[in-house]
Amino acid sequence: MEEEIQFELDSAKESMQKSIDRLENELLKIRAGKANPSMLSSVFVDYYGAKTPLSQVANVSTPDPRTLSVQPWEKSILQDVSKAITDANLGLNPQSNGDIIMISIPPLTEERRTSLVKQTKGYGEEAKVAIRSARKDANDTIKKMQKDGLPEDRAKTIEGEIQDITASYSAKVDSVLVEKEKDIMTV
Repeated sequence: MEEEIQFELDSAKESMQKSIDRLENELLKIRAGKANPSMLSSVFVDYYGAKTPLSQVANVSTPDPRTLSVQPWEKSILQDVSKAITDANLGLNPQSNGDIIMISIPPLTEERRTSLVKQTKGYGEEAKVAIRSARKDANDTIKKMQKDGLPEDRAKTIEGEIQDITASYSAKVDSVLVEKEKDIMTV
C-alpha cells in the first residue's frame, strides 16, 4: 500500500511539473520587446510537402536585441520560410535580401505590454487549474485507498502532503509569472 501511495505522490508531482513546463513553454512565445529565437517556435514551413518546424530548415539567431535573423539551409525555400513567418500571425514583418530573412522587432507600446501581462496571467491561471486538477485526482485515489483499508489518519496525512505539494507548485507558477511580468514591463 505504501508503494501505491508513493506512486500517487510522484504521479501528482510529475503532472504538476508538466503544468509548469507547459506554462514556461507558452511564456517563451510571448515577446517582451527583445528578439528571441523561440519567438518563431510555432512557425512551420511547407518543406517538400511536409509541415516542418522552422528550426529544422533554417538557422534562427539574434544579431542584436531588436532583430531576428533567419538563414534557410537551402536558398530555394527562402520565400516559403518568409511566407510561413507571415502566415504564423505573430505580428512580424520578415524582410528578405535574397540570402537571409531579417525581422525587426518593434518596441512594445505600454498598451501592448499591459495586454501581454494579461495574457501571461491567463496562462498562469491555466497552469494553476491543471495543478489543482492533479491534486483532485491524487486525493480521489487516496479516498479510494481509504475505502480499501487505508487508515483515516494516514489518509489525512497524505492529503496534507498533497496539499503542500500543490502549494509549492502554485508558488512556482506565481514566481514564473512575476519574472515574466517584470521582463515584459521593462522598457
